[in-house]
Amino acid sequence: MRSTRAGMLVAALSLVAQPLPALAQAQAPVKVEIQANAPGAKINRDIFGQFAEHLGTGIYEGVWVGPDSPIPNVRGIRTDVVQALRAIKVPNVRWPGGCFADEYHWREGIGPASRRPARVNASWGGVIEPNSFGTHEFMDFADLLGAEVFLSVNVGSGTVQEGADWLEYLTADKPTTLQKERAGNGHAAPYKIKYLGLGNENWGCGGAMSTEHYVEEMKRFSHYLRNLNPAQSGDHAMKRVAVGWDSGNSDYTEEVMKAWKAKVWSWDIEGVSLHGYTIPNTWEKKGPSVGFGEDEYAKGIKATLKMKEWVAKQTAIMDRYDPEKKLGLYVDEWGIWVDPNPGSNPGFLQQQNTLRDAVIAAINLNIFMRNADRIRGTNIAQMVNVLQAMILTDGPKMLLTPTYHVYHMYVPFQDATAVPVSFEAGTYVHGDISLPQVDAVAARDASGKLWLALVNVDPNQPARVSTALAGMKASSAKGQVLTAGTVDAHNSFHRPNDVAPKPFSGRAAGGQLQFDLPPKSIAVVEVR
Repeated sequence: MRSTRAGMLVAALSLVAQPLPALAQAQAPVKVEIQANAPGAKINRDIFGQFAEHLGTGIYEGVWVGPDSPIPNVRGIRTDVVQALRAIKVPNVRWPGGCFADEYHWREGIGPASRRPARVNASWGGVIEPNSFGTHEFMDFADLLGAEVFLSVNVGSGTVQEGADWLEYLTADKPTTLQKERAGNGHAAPYKIKYLGLGNENWGCGGAMSTEHYVEEMKRFSHYLRNLNPAQSGDHAMKRVAVGWDSGNSDYTEEVMKAWKAKVWSWDIEGVSLHGYTIPNTWEKKGPSVGFGEDEYAKGIKATLKMKEWVAKQTAIMDRYDPEKKLGLYVDEWGIWVDPNPGSNPGFLQQQNTLRDAVIAAINLNIFMRNADRIRGTNIAQMVNVLQAMILTDGPKMLLTPTYHVYHMYVPFQDATAVPVSFEAGTYVHGDISLPQVDAVAARDASGKLWLALVNVDPNQPARVSTALAGMKASSAKGQVLTAGTVDAHNSFHRPNDVAPKPFSGRAAGGQLQFDLPPKSIAVVEVR
């Protein structure tokens, strides 16, 4: 199987200077060719975006502990979580949902905490939503992270007037009544909103709307929800993202793009969303998050490769109406979704995070970067304590997941320029499942450094990778590799560092770089 992609390539393993196993020595090397001086599309850093919904302990306990908590915090926001997320340079955070966004009424989350109404979170677990974490708290959180804001507005149960007032409250710089109210609540200067999501899954939890109904609502919201911050004009203007397809249905994307092609002056959008989750089995019984073997591992990898098809199908629809690629594709919900941890509230979507999930994260990020000419942003679900999380917390304790480590290793690809890569992927076979064994991408950062990323999907066999670079003579490659002894290896509060990156390097031989990539691993190196 041969694949050609622009992206990053990773390097292989020379964790310890010792002979390769006989099996690895016998295998034919995977041949990778990098056109080092042939630039591709820019990899928008927003491809590495995050998602924080009012769901389970994702916000409360995971981000917000309140200013009176003994857990170290800044104005109620956990210090340890902020520090960890700053280290992966979170580019943007999507909030407040998710399904929760289309039942969220922003006025209930401003003003003195004691006056904010408590509601039942009917979407997730039937627990009390105290509204302690509202607009100002979220904007403070984004500022602490140094992240841009992706605001999802309530189209399902909200009104155009409510949405327009929220945007005025957030962004007005002139002394309107809402601007004065914002200033009275502690923030005189207007906020910046980079992305505005015009609803969420309005084909489902966002109102079960027909495509025609949604498009008519989307037009109204697009016109009346104005960003009034004078600093956000021209290239810095807020980008409006319409609801596109669910992984199994393209009707919304088709209808939205058809309307955009025929639009009049009074409304516009800058992007369309795609939601696609990795479900190893069925929605009713997804499979365990830990304690699984190679069967569940292989099914998970096979399921995640559907993202390649989903992106291709949605891109084809968008290309028919927008061949100049003026609109961006935003995969603003994705990740592996499995059964909740035993004993947890099933509506909290708590699951363990394993080496399998790290491999899945790397495969998806590589797909997104290879399609960077159309994909302008993605948001993994979700940031803390929910689904494929970066971070897990338990009271004052915090740990970093294998998926977090992938995001940390991939930081050099933010705003880098993709470099064309071609390679023979090889094959990993398990039972009746046959998958590409190796995945590779490459990119140059703003300073001109060449970064390579490589994934070995095979959980049993190492991969020897032979890399040829056109337009560059490489003498070394150094970076990190992430692997572990089993496919379900994970970090726990008792053993928080069982799955963590280790030093990794390649070697120059015969005008090429040679890498020895261990089974079930992800590596990222700088080529010098």
